[in-house]
Amino acid sequence: MRKNLKESFYESEIARFLESKENTTNIDWESSFFIWHRPTSNMDELTNLSEDLCKTMDEYIAQLIKLAEKLSELMCENLNLEKDYIKEAFSGSKGPSVGTKVAKYPQCPQPELVRGLREHTDAGGIILLLQDDQVPGLEFFKDGEWVEIPPSKNNTIFVNTGDQVEVLSNGRYKSTLHRVMADKNGSRLSIATFYNPAGDALISPAPKLLYPNHFRFQDYLKLYATTKFSDKGPRFELMKKTADGHQTLRV
Repeated sequence: MRKNLKESFYESEIARFLESKENTTNIDWESSFFIWHRPTSNMDELTNLSEDLCKTMDEYIAQLIKLAEKLSELMCENLNLEKDYIKEAFSGSKGPSVGTKVAKYPQCPQPELVRGLREHTDAGGIILLLQDDQVPGLEFFKDGEWVEIPPSKNNTIFVNTGDQVEVLSNGRYKSTLHRVMADKNGSRLSIATFYNPAGDALISPAPKLLYPNHFRFQDYLKLYATTKFSDKGPRFELMKKTADGHQTLRV
């Protein structure tokens, strides 16, 4: 699979763009394909995958789904939400959507002219990355700087969170800007599995995580006067209920 991706890439339009030194700001030095696993699989349509590889992939994905579900439970615990909140929010009518992007970033003769993959955040939920164990390239943007992520040894899974986790967590978990740099000395393989919401899932911040809103400041001050030296959490919760019309503020 590595060889097929590499050979077809050097004959592609992307490689010709670099040879002619045309504008490469809108292309990625990447060859990839996508496999769907849930709610339905498309592996039968990929004729270049052997039966043994498909079987191994099914077993691998089953374990990754368990890992993603466990991670989602831990996130919910950290957010003080019910443990299945993210899983249920992702489920829609057919359960979460799971797919794998297999990408090859071939050895690049002029890495200063092109990105392996341009800067972006991931659209979905929890991303589980099995990356190359020798060739670097992945970088994350943190505190105003690009941080290099070294190759993963011993089949270590690298975890990233996407835009939908940021929305559901009301910004507590961020989807981080990242990119892949082209490399002059080697070809990098990336196998990223996405545990995403179903296409018909309705996404919104968990109500429990929202700050109170649409309240009158004078009402807040009345409550604050009697609770100033107490924790602000219960104060916010009471203001939520008041602003939503659930009860009348009494102090």
